[in-house]
Amino acid sequence: MRALRLMAWQSPAVLTDVDVPTPGPGEVVVQVGGAGACHSDLHLMHDFGPGQLPWEPPFTLGHENAGWVHRVGAHVSGLEPGQPVAVVGAWGCGRCARCRAGLETACERPDLAPVAGGGGGLGLDGGMADYLLVPAARYLVPLPEGLDPLHAAPLTDAALTPYHAVRRSWLKLTPGSTAVVIGVGGLGHLGVQVLCATTAARVIAVDTRESARDAAKRSGAEHVLAPGPDLTAQVRELTGGVGADVVLDFVGSDETLAAAAAVVRQLGDLTIVGLGGGSLPVSFFGLPYETSVQSTYWGNRSELVEVLDLAARGLVHADVHPYSLDEAPAAYEALAAGAVDGRAVVVPREHYAP
Repeated sequence: MRALRLMAWQSPAVLTDVDVPTPGPGEVVVQVGGAGACHSDLHLMHDFGPGQLPWEPPFTLGHENAGWVHRVGAHVSGLEPGQPVAVVGAWGCGRCARCRAGLETACERPDLAPVAGGGGGLGLDGGMADYLLVPAARYLVPLPEGLDPLHAAPLTDAALTPYHAVRRSWLKLTPGSTAVVIGVGGLGHLGVQVLCATTAARVIAVDTRESARDAAKRSGAEHVLAPGPDLTAQVRELTGGVGADVVLDFVGSDETLAAAAAVVRQLGDLTIVGLGGGSLPVSFFGLPYETSVQSTYWGNRSELVEVLDLAARGLVHADVHPYSLDEAPAAYEALAAGAVDGRAVVVPREHYAP
């Protein structure tokens, strides 16, 4: 079969031929119906070098995956060939206290995991191929009726990550509250939808691109703003002078973090989601009193079940742009150029059915 593989750090991924995987005991082979192209893959290709991550190339890209069960190994129950499934992206050890609580993103024994601190597409072979080997059945979530693998695939990260971030701040997103979303791209446009579907907060979306602001408006944002010297004053005016209860920064640059700090209110949450490489000075008088600054990483299996339920009910929807496997390199070029509004999804097969 063909696969899009990262062969070395600081190089583009290449299409090559690999063997079709065979499932061992407890393993499942998934026929891939969609694999999302993510900005973090660009970081893998261009920004990391030897020794910076706990794993090394080569491996097949694609950590946002959904498809159909193809073959199951011995001792696997509850899954049948042809069954549509989404793949949980973070693969922990399954044994430590965090993993047993369902928090495999925070695995405390990465030395016992399939790959330390990663998963399919992150150190192990991912979904940008015809078939994906999943090392344990617990990493698969059956798709609810009405949701196909093409549209489910990007939800496993691009919706799950903002859902996890929003969920952490639910207690502050009450009626009368305000949430500011900075960066309304592949994750941010889903973050707006998650806020609107699960909270009563007023949503203000901020982006440099008019097309992204239009998408945020369609996704439910009450106000859309462009960044600039007037942003802080505009947010203060829209919030009666107090600022935002929750700010979600889906960019994470120096500029966006500074803007986030300027618009958050006392007792508010400032959550860093984006991997823009920026930093935020934190000191007693540097932020409004009792502001909480937090990072967030992906989400867990139970949260993915909830995300897929929202999607099946039409409350969350990824704006999907399909690419064939042959077009996968072009998908990453478009992503790097900022030419993708929504999510690029690589589809190894011509037909969206097993």
